[in-house]
Amino acid sequence: MARPREFDEEQALNAAVEVFREHGFEGTSAVMLTESMRIGRQSLYATFGDKWNLYLAALRHYSSSEVTAHLATVRGQSDGYAGIAAFLDRVVHEAHRGCLGIGSICEFGDTESEISQIRQTMGSVLRNGVAEQVRIAQSEGHISPDLDPESVVDFLLASVTGIRIAARGGADQAHLASLKEMALRALR
Repeated sequence: MARPREFDEEQALNAAVEVFREHGFEGTSAVMLTESMRIGRQSLYATFGDKWNLYLAALRHYSSSEVTAHLATVRGQSDGYAGIAAFLDRVVHEAHRGCLGIGSICEFGDTESEISQIRQTMGSVLRNGVAEQVRIAQSEGHISPDLDPESVVDFLLASVTGIRIAARGGADQAHLASLKEMALRALR
């Protein structure tokens, strides 16, 4: 008879996310994972299969959590433009912590179909939510009606990527905030 799990799987997955955020897939060892997750090697493999499947589970978990938090932020403001500004503020505030989504792009590009599928699925949800706020902001007169909402979303997500990479490269909060302000100015 198999022994019941003696650890909280979600807590272990959150710990794995943090390790992968900081070190990427290749830079992360099984020892780093088991120490951070506070589980034995056998539990890691019995629960997640292998390091690759754990990475995919961590990426799914991280992506879902981040998209949910981004959408709550962008939708939780008084108007569409304020929602977009709050979304970018959240990115600036969190930018010094590695982004597992962007890290997966830098490490794997589009060479791994499982990773691409996770990014496409969650990216679509985020894109739709941000595009909705862009349209609201346009109807309120805060964003130029001449701009295509989908192109604005492309620009905003590219700005998010730039902010996160600048942070990983050592940019300070003032620099990241100025990047956010430039992105917002471009929408007028």
